Amino acid sequence: MESYKLLLFDLDGTLLRSDKTISAGTLDALQECRKKGMLIGISTSRSGQNVLPFLKEIQPDLLITSGGALASFRDEYIYKAEFSKEETGQMIAAARSVCGMDCEITIDTLDSHYWNYKTDPKESEQNWGETIYTDYNGFAQSALKMCVEIFEEQKAKQLQTLLKDCDCIRFSDGYWYKFTKKNATKENAILEACAFCQIRPEEIMAFGDDYADIGMLELCGRGIAMGNAIDEVKKRADLVIGGNDEDGIANYLHKWGCLTRCP
Repeated sequence: MESYKLLLFDLDGTLLRSDKTISAGTLDALQECRKKGMLIGISTSRSGQNVLPFLKEIQPDLLITSGGALASFRDEYIYKAEFSKEETGQMIAAARSVCGMDCEITIDTLDSHYWNYKTDPKESEQNWGETIYTDYNGFAQSALKMCVEIFEEQKAKQLQTLLKDCDCIRFSDGYWYKFTKKNATKENAILEACAFCQIRPEEIMAFGDDYADIGMLELCGRGIAMGNAIDEVKKRADLVIGGNDEDGIANYLHKWGCLTRCP
């Protein structure tokens, strides 16, 4: 098997089980790979605040958050794609004009995660992370990412047209759409990380399950879809393994991923 220097994981639907925990088997497998010299990375659409509950367990070397808008290597920021305060305000106004003043919106900033939620997310997910409630009236902060809940596809297309300078991807497990800077994607953040760490994309093994992971899986040397991944991800991945609730990652790494020591 080829040598890989970095193992890169999406969180929800991939490294996390359906109950939003990481299995002991997966944690043990990651530790074994780390002992063999591999770097461990997370690439997620969650905000930096929303990944905090998992960082102590995983201790990633590379952390890509907000769908690729922010990347850090061992606590040093190496990439940031941020909207200005004015741009953020315009995006919120555009979302409300298309989807209604009461549409649910999340905003990731460098330090916080904001949401005008109707139901507190911690009621369904205890380890959600810190979320600040806001009605967005007079909101004046620079943003890394905006997500909007849009139930009608036509309205989603209309908002994408208004925000033509944004990268937009829908999440498959609901009606949420993420908007980041045009160049703020997981794959572009990975390229920035490669330049910083002096590794090649071919030396990365990546795991994912949703639309936002497709570019990442196609860029890296081996792109692996979870058994629970959407069909489009499975079609475009190099291979499909067991699901996130079946210790798919742990089983795969014990069988293949930890056999070769990385230089």
